[in-house]
Amino acid sequence: MIFPISTEARKRYDAVRAGSSVLLIGLTGGIASGKSTVAGFMRELGCVIIDFDILARQVVRPGEKAWGMIVEYFGEEILLENREIDRKKISAIVFPDAEKRKALEGFTHPAIGEAYVNEVEKAAAGDKNAIILGVVPLLIECSMQALFHAIALVYIPREEQIDRLISRDGITRNAAINIINAQMPIDEKIRYADFVIDNYGTIEETRKHVEGFRKKLTDMKKSISNYTPGQG
Repeated sequence: MIFPISTEARKRYDAVRAGSSVLLIGLTGGIASGKSTVAGFMRELGCVIIDFDILARQVVRPGEKAWGMIVEYFGEEILLENREIDRKKISAIVFPDAEKRKALEGFTHPAIGEAYVNEVEKAAAGDKNAIILGVVPLLIECSMQALFHAIALVYIPREEQIDRLISRDGITRNAAINIINAQMPIDEKIRYADFVIDNYGTIEETRKHVEGFRKKLTDMKKSISNYTPGQG
């Protein structure tokens, strides 16, 4: 699956790359691997964070174009009393149905891509030398690598991933395994990553790994003046 960005939005995105010295990094990992923790540390270290999960919620707010398309397709029974989309209900509908899941993605993904480009433009307008991290859970599955100068993976072993998901969401082990099995195995994602951030230890150890990663990005930034995202 390739994440869609409109031709117009892609032209604007390429214009930002050509007209600034921003460094665009894709931050990914498996569910419950600690992407938000790592992103929080990177924000503290001066990076711009654009979280695709947050964008995904914003583009389906009542009245938004994607919201209207979703309601038209699935019916008003997927709405809460406040007219917001019931995320649990729609997840239960699309998870076992590939056709409906594809339809939902067709409504939301272009809107998320547009919102991402808008945020990149804002960040570059504020600082043409910004380091921008796009936090994308399914970055590799959606073939989004070409949007970024490099890919960073937040890594924990699979068994730890299962335990953390059980603890975080209060679900059974079988439920956690089913959710994790729906994604690309985290050990397979490593081969797509330019950087791997270990989040298996203590929070202090993770912070040190993130600080080391931040320094590597500073060094990388010095050598990308003629580098195009998706090449190399």
